[in-house]
Order: sequence, then structure tokens, then C-alpha cells
Amino acid sequence: MVKKEVNLSTIGMKKGKQYETIVSTNNSQGMKNASPIGILCSGNDKVICRIFKGGKTLDNILSQKEFIVNITHDPELFMLSTIGNLPLDYFDENGSIKGVDAYFKCEVISFKEAVKQSDPIRNKNEAIVIKSEVKELIINNDVKAFNRGFGYVVETLANFTRFDLVDDNQKEEYLNKFREANRVVRKIGYPEDIQAMNEIKKELMKKGFKP
Repeated sequence: MVKKEVNLSTIGMKKGKQYETIVSTNNSQGMKNASPIGILCSGNDKVICRIFKGGKTLDNILSQKEFIVNITHDPELFMLSTIGNLPLDYFDENGSIKGVDAYFKCEVISFKEAVKQSDPIRNKNEAIVIKSEVKELIINNDVKAFNRGFGYVVETLANFTRFDLVDDNQKEEYLNKFREANRVVRKIGYPEDIQAMNEIKKELMKKGFKP
């Protein structure tokens, strides 16, 4: 374990980009909770997250004004923290998740009601934007925080290779998947991810489709 000077770029986080993480929190009784949360890097030591109301994570952050962001590529941890809650023995004493590649501790700067018309979620006012300062960064292994953009590009390319092999209904399904992937990549991806999606779009148009 290495305690680093707070600079989120050391774990691959770039200002303006969103990363898939697991946020761990405590309630006022010390009960621990973990949930997958997208974290937007807004500076070397600042992050923003948008969390929908009704869950323990938001309640705990509103109450305690602090949380821990865990950086991992372990699918089991994402699965367990999504469909239920991590068992208590998965947590370290300080509230981080055992075995993660890195984590950082955040203190809340501000809360704000969030209304985002472009969001596909129906209840657009049922979320809070939380701005926070990173107070401590711990790196256990060399790691880069995970951005979903690259994953969408790879999945889209896999679908693209099948376009000439499937029927019209399946083609339309792939086009719908492309449109959604393109929306997400343009929102959170790196410039190279966006460029890759642009090139895929051009190739689909050459085939006569309207992606």
C-alpha cells in the first residue's frame, strides 16, 4: 500500500471524464454499504457524482458528508455491490473494500438538486449532484480507472462484424445498440473512443444503414 500525494491523474483519471467505480459509505451507526457509481473527475483532487434518491449510498453521503471511491476491475465486486450489498468481511476497517487496486477518500463540498433533460431516466429531478474534494489517495497496485467508452467501442465492433450475417430484425437491433452506445461514448468516452464510433458510423452508412 502506497499513500500518494492526491493527484487523480496517477490512476488515469482525466478532468471531464467519467469512471466506473464502487463507492463505499457508512451510516450514522457505522453500517457499511457499497454501490457502483459513476465518478466524474473535475480536477486533480476534485470529483463529482450524480446519485439518484432512494438508496443507502446517497442517504449515507448526505448524512456523513464523506465517502470512499474504490478503483477496481473485479467484476465480482461490481456484481455483488449492484444486486445486494457486499458482505461485511469484504470491507476494510477504514471503510474501503479489501483487495481493490486503489481508493480515495472524499469530503463533500456541496450538494445540488439535479435536473438533466438529456437523461433517459424518467424522474429527472430525483437525483443529487455531489461535489467533493479528495483528501487521501491510496494505491495498492498500478491501475487505471475504468472508463466505459472503450468497452462500448469493443462491443459495437463485435456487432459490426455480424451485420452481413444476420436478418433484418437483428440488424435493426444492432443499429439500436449502436445508437445507445454512441450516445454514451459521446458523453463519457475519450476522444479516441468517439473517433472510433464515428468511423463505425461511416461504415454503417456505406452499407446503407441510418445509424
